[in-house]
Amino acid sequence: MGHNYYGEPAWPNDLLYIFPVVILGTIACNVGLAVLEPSMIGEPADPFATPLEILPEWYFFPVFQILRTVPNKLLGVLLMVSVPLGLLTVPFLENVNKFQNPFRRPVATTVFLIGTIVALWLGIGATLPIDKSLTLGLF
Repeated sequence: MGHNYYGEPAWPNDLLYIFPVVILGTIACNVGLAVLEPSMIGEPADPFATPLEILPEWYFFPVFQILRTVPNKLLGVLLMVSVPLGLLTVPFLENVNKFQNPFRRPVATTVFLIGTIVALWLGIGATLPIDKSLTLGLF
């Protein structure tokens, strides 16, 4: 206690010198790459041209697919609301079962796997035209 057997302490002697060097080095590398190798990210935006189909961000694809395929808009909105409500119920599935092994929690594991497959199916279908969206063009 009170004796330093390993030399100087890391704080503040070492870290106050290392942190600024690392931060300034990272900024210098980023600026150097931006100046030496500028890259355009796609075409410049044209405010007067509207794309043929406007898609949301990738994480909204499954919900967008639900809205796109359900004919009744009220039902589509209710299904959209059911997604976070369903996610809120997942921790309570088999809550009395204290096992952490997923193979010993079959209901929670099955709900998770089916939900993941449905979300992937809807997400991939949202990127396709409406006539191929439910079958993913496979059938």
